[in-house]
Amino acid sequence: MDLSGNNFVIIGRAGMDFYPDPPGTRTEEAIQFFSCLGGSSANIGVAITRQGGRAALVTRVSDDAIGRFAVNELRKYGIDHAHVTPVGGEARTSLAVVETRIEDHQSVIYRNGAADFQMTKADVEAVDYTAYSALITTGTVFAAEPSRSACFHAFDLAKAAGLPLIFDIDYRPYSWPSAEEAAQVYSRAGAICDVIIGNDVEFGFMAGDYDKGLEKARSLLAEGAQVVIYKMGERGAVTLTPEGEFRTGIFPTTALKPTGAGDSFMGGFIAALAAGREVQEAVLRGSAAAAIVVSRVGCAPAMPTTEEVEAFLASHPGPVAA
Repeated sequence: MDLSGNNFVIIGRAGMDFYPDPPGTRTEEAIQFFSCLGGSSANIGVAITRQGGRAALVTRVSDDAIGRFAVNELRKYGIDHAHVTPVGGEARTSLAVVETRIEDHQSVIYRNGAADFQMTKADVEAVDYTAYSALITTGTVFAAEPSRSACFHAFDLAKAAGLPLIFDIDYRPYSWPSAEEAAQVYSRAGAICDVIIGNDVEFGFMAGDYDKGLEKARSLLAEGAQVVIYKMGERGAVTLTPEGEFRTGIFPTTALKPTGAGDSFMGGFIAALAAGREVQEAVLRGSAAAAIVVSRVGCAPAMPTTEEVEAFLASHPGPVAA
């Protein structure tokens, strides 16, 4: 899997995040907030560009001030937004109110009439897939139509152009009619993809049994995936490749919040692969990037640069044994 072009097309949402300020403030007690770019796909794009790659986002945003905020933020981070399409009517760009605290942490997500679910087949057909190294998506894009069919169509177009498909499961129950439908759709997507990343709970729900998540990960590898990463929180991760399995731990850090780690992991992992690093080293660099983000305020603005990842690896012990 050659990602050396270091240029990625990402399908999925961009939104606005609000953080009660100063850090540690409970939302119900806040009198001021810090705003920044949000949405898992947009965050992954930032993570990649901060580490020297290029990224283009394909999605829809509401044709209002919040949608324009998201586009302005994409522009600020150097993410290609040519395929970010405004949609009118009652569609709304996602808003998340997220606390910078660990104890009794609350994240409140507003996704009613989500604009990104309005992405169509025409939106993905407008992309020149030959210009990119891989297609990346997060699972939320499959939760509703017409976005679901559009993304599967993008998979077909990307495959025809020779692109690897990289899938972050990113299961958000509130977006789905039922867990059963989500498991079926995610399994269909996973069977097509070359790289699949998720946590033990996500693989467990895909399997229909939370004790069989690792078996599900292994089955996806058997179906043709090149890399499957089964994350286990504080217990590290199991990475599966056709050459075998290996376990890695996590880097100790003082976390300010529990959010953003998955998007940062994906960005660090992909940036390392694009730089020609071996899979195991790429996993460790993704873990380092995740540790950095949870120690900072925000998600998109917390994404580390390559130099910051290098400095972290040079100054931090670890990873802790899995």
